[in-house]
Amino acid sequence: MTPRWVVVTKVGIWAACLTPLVLLILAGAGVYGSLGANDVETILNVCGKTGLNLLMLTLSVTPIRRSTGINRLVLLRRLLGLFAFFYLVLHFLTYALLDLGLLYPLIYGATALGISPSQQLLADIAERPFITVGFLGLVLLIPLAVTSTHGFQRRLGRRWAKLHRLVYVVAVLGVVHYWWQVKSDTDVAEPALYSLLLAVLLGVRLHHRSVNAKAAVAAANAGVQPPQPREKASH
Repeated sequence: MTPRWVVVTKVGIWAACLTPLVLLILAGAGVYGSLGANDVETILNVCGKTGLNLLMLTLSVTPIRRSTGINRLVLLRRLLGLFAFFYLVLHFLTYALLDLGLLYPLIYGATALGISPSQQLLADIAERPFITVGFLGLVLLIPLAVTSTHGFQRRLGRRWAKLHRLVYVVAVLGVVHYWWQVKSDTDVAEPALYSLLLAVLLGVRLHHRSVNAKAAVAAANAGVQPPQPREKASH
């Protein structure tokens, strides 16, 4: 993959990743389509699923790179991960400001409505498990987004790779969040598909680590010379 194709690919990723947001804006403005009867739920679903899809794509970059040998694919992982974080932040803000209605106290004042936005938000997070795991996943994504630059990668060294393994924990929490928020048993098909995909991605990673560990042990054993028999002293 030449540098020119890297640039072209990144432009394509920007365009593809921004498309769901642009379509939401156009639908909200009534220019193209509509948000449906429950506009807030539509925004929540689009932002949440887009963020989860991009998170899965981010996890898929390394296995694809290893199988194809195209090492420059790693340059796309950061961009996909940041877009995943962007949409998941939008998902949370839509829930907090529009679904909970916390935008209105911010505009008109909490005292006028007799509620405390922070207390309502914290109570909802504490009392609804699917929101708890979703919020935890978003919190864990924050240090990954902040340290995604090349500068942080150089400064943290090996610790950077260990820190960014949290993305697998975030993906698990995201799938659990999606599964727990479904309204009935008929809705579990999509969460089950995400669970299967995540299981495959985790399995591929574990297999790769196992192969590398066995290769390292074999190399270490090959470097050890077997004990040599002592020569009998001549008299």
